[in-house]
Amino acid sequence: MKPKKVRESKTEMGQLMMPNDANHAGFVHGGVILSIADKVAYVCASRHAESLCVTMSVDQVLFKKPIRVGELVQFKASVNYVGKTSVEVGIKIFAEDLLHGTVRHTNSCYFTMVATDEKGHKKRVPELILDSDEERRRNAEAKERREFSLSRN
Repeated sequence: MKPKKVRESKTEMGQLMMPNDANHAGFVHGGVILSIADKVAYVCASRHAESLCVTMSVDQVLFKKPIRVGELVQFKASVNYVGKTSVEVGIKIFAEDLLHGTVRHTNSCYFTMVATDEKGHKKRVPELILDSDEERRRNAEAKERREFSLSRN
């Protein structure tokens, strides 16, 4: 299995927030954002693993700023770490006010995805090639999150 670079699986997706995505105050439900983020994490992890992936965990979901109806939400994902069968995907989420052209970083989260074959059995994933100091920093932080998570079990 050939190792892959972080940039080979980077994923960006956007979605316009509509009234059915919001609560009575006009702010988008956190669950809507997490549902979309889960799909983005799937695409990113599947690109890296070249297989089906399932969500194992969601970690450190941070809701920094509210998102309003009518804003374009951009999800930017990349692989931070790979284990034998798992992939940690970090996602930064930005909301753009289309009328004023302003962009805010609204959310961050980490998804751990597990690669599977068509029968649902775990499958090995390619190693990760880290090319930049930023990628190495994100990888080190992901290893710390993984070790902390494993210590709790």
